Amino acid sequence: MDLHNLVSFAGIFVLVGVAWTLSADRRNLNWRVIGWGIGLQLLVALFIFVVPAGARVFLVVNDAVVKILESAGAGSRFVFGRLALGPGQVDENGVESLGFILAFQAFPTIIFFSALIAILYYAGIMPRLIKAFAWVFTRLMRVSGAESLVVASNVFVGVESTLTVKPHLPRMTASELCTVLTAGMATVASNVLALYVLTLQRQFPTIAGHLISASLLSAPAALVMSKVLLPEGGKPETLGLRVEPYYERDSSFFEAIVNGANAGARMIVGIAALLVAVLGLVALVDLFFSSIGNLLNPLFGLEGQWSLGGLFGYLFYPLTLILGVPPGDAGEVSRIIGERLIVTEVAAYNDLAVAMEKGLLEHPRSAVIATYALCGFAHIASMAIFVGSVCALAPQCTKTIGPVAVRALVAATLACLMTACVAGAFFTEGSILLGGT
Repeated sequence: MDLHNLVSFAGIFVLVGVAWTLSADRRNLNWRVIGWGIGLQLLVALFIFVVPAGARVFLVVNDAVVKILESAGAGSRFVFGRLALGPGQVDENGVESLGFILAFQAFPTIIFFSALIAILYYAGIMPRLIKAFAWVFTRLMRVSGAESLVVASNVFVGVESTLTVKPHLPRMTASELCTVLTAGMATVASNVLALYVLTLQRQFPTIAGHLISASLLSAPAALVMSKVLLPEGGKPETLGLRVEPYYERDSSFFEAIVNGANAGARMIVGIAALLVAVLGLVALVDLFFSSIGNLLNPLFGLEGQWSLGGLFGYLFYPLTLILGVPPGDAGEVSRIIGERLIVTEVAAYNDLAVAMEKGLLEHPRSAVIATYALCGFAHIASMAIFVGSVCALAPQCTKTIGPVAVRALVAATLACLMTACVAGAFFTEGSILLGGT
């Protein structure tokens, strides 16, 4: 263990301290949640990064996801032909790829994975997995069964996780609602993981395994940060109780495939629209910043291009150092982590891939830490989506959810950074889990 590992380990507790500083009630902390939340993260990371059997499981999972992605590509290649070929791929007729095209190579995998998740729901596998994870959280952390169920659901699915506790939403406390929103934004849906894998796979061959472990680690981190920022001040009606997940089961196997594929298609439209709108608006804001920079740089003897990404890079720079990123890479990593808050994790992962391809990151640990830190929906657009989902299912929450949502966004951001600290604490040079980064 070197100095950077120690910095990452200390960063776990520094981030909890930051959350405590911003807490709505600093005297009312649930130490059981904090202790078990950090403990579960460290145990999972220890198994994955240190125990030889855990490393083998990690690589098996990574290879399995890659094989599934190859199967997913069969449909997109049939529909889109050469456009669906990934970088370096050649079809049976000798036709070469045109390079990485997000819309034709990554987006179709969302449809495939959405259908796959729907099949797992229909077969009863997904509800059993969710209940098992929820039982662990409820039993060890003594939180309400409803919020445990949402946190467990978010390990596998995205915004639809809120549906699993639909009957309980109207009567949830503010702290429970904060956990619901935080868990949604601190984790990523399994169908979207495929998009990130395809974005980074060339530069980071074992990216699939790392993203899955990041999703597992972020679940207890979300509970820790939400309960520190907004401690429980009431008495949840499902406190310590096991809650059955609420979902509408499809009537047939084929209906599950159809509904899952349609849900994936709707998600693609939403993601594409969001990227077009947000990235366009950010470009407009950058134009404004650039104009200001052109005026002020000569007056104050400054250099460099002014941009929104650069601004967030400065804001996140201290936190990036806390993660254990070497100072030489901290500027680039902080810019990428900071911009996620505005331009979403899709664009941030793409920028990480570009930075790795151009050799802008000198240390392999920087890429690993950034991968874990970005693995979450912790951005403003996602906050609006999750708030809208909760209000649609429980209109009674509309008047009070605003301040809770802002705290949840902060908690989710800190939870993602906490997960990155855990990965950084166990990182070792030459590990088989790096796969050539």
